Amino acid sequence: MEKKNEIKLFKEKKVRTLWDEQQGKWYISVIDVIEVLTESPRPRKYWSALKTKLKTEGSELSQNMGQLKMLAEDGKMRMTDVADTEQIFRLIQ
Repeated sequence: MEKKNEIKLFKEKKVRTLWDEQQGKWYISVIDVIEVLTESPRPRKYWSALKTKLKTEGSELSQNMGQLKMLAEDGKMRMTDVADTEQIFRLIQ
């Protein structure tokens, strides 16, 4: 299984992505997308509150997302919540 980590730039902000050759999908860091879209100074807290709200509303979206190791700001590979392209679009809706 070949995976390739990449950093994309959107509005001068980093968005971590990972290509999974076996699945044929891009996985995108949810925290990075939240930061870009909301301009929140605390995207992790924003995502945590949103996950709680989604769970309360009965949405299974956050439960279907996974975690993968991605390069963190400190240069280490750390687990982070990720979503594929379809899940990211659903989250934005």
